Amino acid sequence: MNNTNKTEGIHASSSEGGGTKPNIVYIVFDDTGFSNFGCYGSEIATPNIDKLANHGLRYNNFNVSPLCSPTRASLLTGRNPQSVGMGHISEIDLGPNHPAIRGQITPSAATLAEVLKENGYGTYAVGKWHLTPSHEMKASGPFDNWPLGKGFQRFYGFLGGQTDQFTPDLVYDNHHIEPPKKVDYHLSEDLVDHAIQFVTDQKSVVPDKPFFLYLAFGATHSPHQVHKKYIDRYKGLYGKGWDQIRKERFLRQKQLGIIPNQTELPFRNPDVKPWDELTKNEKLAFERFQETFAGFLTHTDEQIGRLLDYLQKIGEKENTLVVLISDNGSSAEGGEIGRINSSSTFFNGIEEGFNDILERLDDIGGIGSDCNYPSGWAQAGNTPFKLYKKNTHHGGTRVPMIINWPAGIQDKGAIRTDYCHAIDVTPTILDILQMKMPESYRGIEQLPLHGISIASTFEGSAAPLKREAQYYLIWGNRAIWDDGWKAVTYHKHEDEFEQDKWELYHVDEDYSEKHDLADQYPEKLNELKALWWSEAKKYGALPIIIGGLGKSKLHDPEGIKSRNIFIYYPGMTRLHTLLTPPTFGRSYTITIPLNRSSTSCEGVLIAHGNQMSGYCLYIKNNLLIYEYNYLGTVYKMESSIDVPEGHSILSFEFTKIGSNSGNGHLYIDNKKVGEVFMPKTLPIVSLVGLDIGHDSLPQVSEKYSQQDEFPFTGEIEKVVFELRDDISDETVAKFNR
Repeated sequence: MNNTNKTEGIHASSSEGGGTKPNIVYIVFDDTGFSNFGCYGSEIATPNIDKLANHGLRYNNFNVSPLCSPTRASLLTGRNPQSVGMGHISEIDLGPNHPAIRGQITPSAATLAEVLKENGYGTYAVGKWHLTPSHEMKASGPFDNWPLGKGFQRFYGFLGGQTDQFTPDLVYDNHHIEPPKKVDYHLSEDLVDHAIQFVTDQKSVVPDKPFFLYLAFGATHSPHQVHKKYIDRYKGLYGKGWDQIRKERFLRQKQLGIIPNQTELPFRNPDVKPWDELTKNEKLAFERFQETFAGFLTHTDEQIGRLLDYLQKIGEKENTLVVLISDNGSSAEGGEIGRINSSSTFFNGIEEGFNDILERLDDIGGIGSDCNYPSGWAQAGNTPFKLYKKNTHHGGTRVPMIINWPAGIQDKGAIRTDYCHAIDVTPTILDILQMKMPESYRGIEQLPLHGISIASTFEGSAAPLKREAQYYLIWGNRAIWDDGWKAVTYHKHEDEFEQDKWELYHVDEDYSEKHDLADQYPEKLNELKALWWSEAKKYGALPIIIGGLGKSKLHDPEGIKSRNIFIYYPGMTRLHTLLTPPTFGRSYTITIPLNRSSTSCEGVLIAHGNQMSGYCLYIKNNLLIYEYNYLGTVYKMESSIDVPEGHSILSFEFTKIGSNSGNGHLYIDNKKVGEVFMPKTLPIVSLVGLDIGHDSLPQVSEKYSQQDEFPFTGEIEKVVFELRDDISDETVAKFNR
């Protein structure tokens, strides 16, 4: 498909200021469902976003891939995600034999930043990137797939899919930095501070040069974290429950005209309990989760307001085109009861107990929490649609889009109903600027654009867009849209694809996908199913990889995961967790030769993880101490003797007993000085990286968490990991899931 849509009259030359090219701003939310903004029906306060909508355009038929990295790749390139190598999240690179899942954007698909930079724009990325494969997220590079390698001249943010909002894992340009120590710090504020700084630096020196700003918040992906005053704004509002909130948003959407008046509200998702059937304590906890989410979103809206006010102050607001979207629908990764230790439990396949959540009720949203709300609130966030992020039903794929361009949009405040997709945004910008995607970039032949320009929708009397079919694929879940009809299937990983039950919806008439017409129109369904296979083949999406990995292993070009010996030196930049020694489910030893000039030398020797899960070795009060934090349960050893002055060799040994249990031993100069049984350890992964000689991110141990990074004041010679080959097939299968 090479979609086209002729546009006349909507070009940068029509803007005020004698044909000055407009500034371009992409604002990307994360896991923010269709109904969560006030202008899309929510009770959550988003006045700055609403103002953008009221003076711009809202789109109620805008669609994305139901997962973050694929959508971001499509947004920046104008091509389908599998075509550019981003068929899954960027942490998953299956190697050259699976070109659709490389965890990086192919050089054959230049980004909008690369094109605009070549055409005189300043290009800046701030916030979440999530377009670099995990094996490249290290201080030594390569940096080709970091933001500066993809056309951005400056970057401030985080490379992965999520980070702590109070103590983020930050990158500045091409190097890691420590999180700021500012009182009352929050990442969203920091991101907008740097966005403003980047624009200020350019406009102060070259005022006539336009800029492209890509601002991608961590909000509202987990962890849901925000200062307490924002959470308190919503106290008592959600006692009515998610069923009532969903109904109220649905009615408000009709009143706003954001959904057709004939739309019907689908039945409750099967994993969501009726609010009235919950216990008093469940309601209490679930209210707090949603209060936190709402406060998080309102806080983010305030930061957007700061950016817009700044653009107004420097006289750039009129000639700035803003595109605001979410990367996919609301996430049900919090499960039925929510999570307060989301990263460690979700990615390790561990369920949290409700009593654990209830005991930490006041911690939800604050420092030391890692929260994600229950799926009932995600369902409300996706009103009026069913299912969630990762699903190819509308709950995963249909999201808000607002376009605001004071100098270029005629029909301000209008709602556009044309079907459009993330792949259409960059072609629209190029059309407005009267630029073309180059046929060759840096000597590499380029893929054609797969999207069309929707710039004609900026006019008051625009003709409907003429768009060809659009396919969807994530984790075996599939869908195809064509001429107002949609076929969709939810794939169970244990089933063969032939067993999938396809549904059929006439979405031009059935906006919310409530009425499955598969039995009524089997020929139409078969036509669309055949079209799906044809489109998927055309855009390089085949073969389908179930669960992102199936039987394939992650690409490991430098052989990191096949090694059994790792040697690290003091001063090493924090190591991304997916590049750390694969100790999970196996026996291993950590050996640290060091020197202490006096008994006052103490501090962290090694730390991997955070206050919710991980391990650390440190010296305090002359004792060697090991702690392993398993989701709040801490296994601890203190040496039975003091660590001597001068040179010594300290070590920790883990001897596996079961799949994820074993004995831990401490040694000083080969003498056993401590022992602990560890009945449970994380089975797959810790999501926070590894530090040598200090603990830079949320500290693993509360015993030194008030001592900044608690750096070791002696001299570490090196840290040596030695892994044994007793890893179980079960652990390998889980990791390759």
